[in-house]
Amino acid sequence: MMQTTINKEFRLTGMGLHTGRTVTVTVRPAPADFGIAFRRIDRINIVTQHALASNVGETSRGTTLGSGRHAIATIEHLMSALHGMQVDNVLVEMDGGEVPILDGSARPWLLQLTRVGVRQLDVPRHYFNVTEPIHFEMPETGSVYDVTPDDHFSVDCEVDFPNSVIGRQQASLHDMSEYAAGIAPCRTFVFLHEIEPLLHLNLIKGGSLDNALVFVNKELSSRSLRRLGKTFHKDPSQFKVHDGVLNTTDPYFPNEPARHKLLDFVGDIRTMGVLINGHFTIYKPGHKANTAFAKYLIDHIVHKNNR
Repeated sequence: MMQTTINKEFRLTGMGLHTGRTVTVTVRPAPADFGIAFRRIDRINIVTQHALASNVGETSRGTTLGSGRHAIATIEHLMSALHGMQVDNVLVEMDGGEVPILDGSARPWLLQLTRVGVRQLDVPRHYFNVTEPIHFEMPETGSVYDVTPDDHFSVDCEVDFPNSVIGRQQASLHDMSEYAAGIAPCRTFVFLHEIEPLLHLNLIKGGSLDNALVFVNKELSSRSLRRLGKTFHKDPSQFKVHDGVLNTTDPYFPNEPARHKLLDFVGDIRTMGVLINGHFTIYKPGHKANTAFAKYLIDHIVHKNNR
């Protein structure tokens, strides 16, 4: 199988989830062995940062490349779409510091990638094959990862939110052919009790009920409704809770949170810099643990194969 890039560039403009700032992203074709790289063109000294686990900085509410003035936040949905479409080489240029949240999923990116098309290059693709079982845990988050040999990339994902309306959910990606319909459309989510602390941290300025599922664990007081109205710029009377979800639209799937966590994993694991064949079983994944796992795999598979 040969490496790929896109046929022509495309642009998307939207608001950053955490900054609330409007950013235009231009995704350009790139030559073989270039990889996936991001560049902020709003800086005088332009720095190109490759989307590699070694370059990941902050991971508290998303995956961020670099730090300081050249940081690029929330890359995971675009990375997920690139992985889902098996795109090896692109240059992503941005006039701001956060990839737009758009509808909270990878679908807008996937639609653009499908529209412009993907073409093969004249250089073989780099794969790494899992040849023995690998186990990884992050005790501080409760995350557990196992990968076993397989002839293609597949994932079984489980999330566990005790004492919540989500509870324990599973989602699977048996083959990348399932990604577009079953994983890419699944939106990010948050619990209602997390919203105010996030606002105090100066985060989710670009959040809305159009780009996130908001889960509610208890009945809303009139005071809470007023605060929500101020946060989301809506009349408090418009808020409805159905099956624990505060939204104007229903979830696309009963297990949409688990599917979205799988979507994030598909993006974060691509920071290995190469495609990997193996069956992944992941429990309670998150950006911090996903990135640590990617680094662990690089040390145990990529570097081992290059010795």
